Amino acid sequence: QVQLVESGGGLVQAGGSLRLSCAASGRRFSRDVMAWFRQAPGKERELVAVVGWSNDRTYYTDSVKGRFTISRDSAKNTVDLQMNSLKPEDTAVYYCAVDLNSYTLTLERSYYDYWGQGTQVTVSS
Repeated sequence: QVQLVESGGGLVQAGGSLRLSCAASGRRFSRDVMAWFRQAPGKERELVAVVGWSNDRTYYTDSVKGRFTISRDSAKNTVDLQMNSLKPEDTAVYYCAVDLNSYTLTLERSYYDYWGQGTQVTVSS
């Protein structure tokens, strides 16, 4: 049974940093694409960042480029999201997701097979 568990959310002031972590279990994920999404109140869930089989293949939505870094450790089955220079508009529930048996950096959320329960990130102004 595939399971994704996020951790690391919390309350931070604007300009601060947080590091989210996602622990995946149930299989090896070294040949799967993994991603972070977020959903703010009243808004649709949106893609934040994607990582391929290795950390040299990544994608970021424009609003987080230069501030967020996604990275994976395939030996540990984890994927992290380092978030720097946080802004109030980054406030959302952040979700980890996996697109099984994929090589392409999938941007469409409907292609992701499993999701975590989410972790709240709140950035105060």
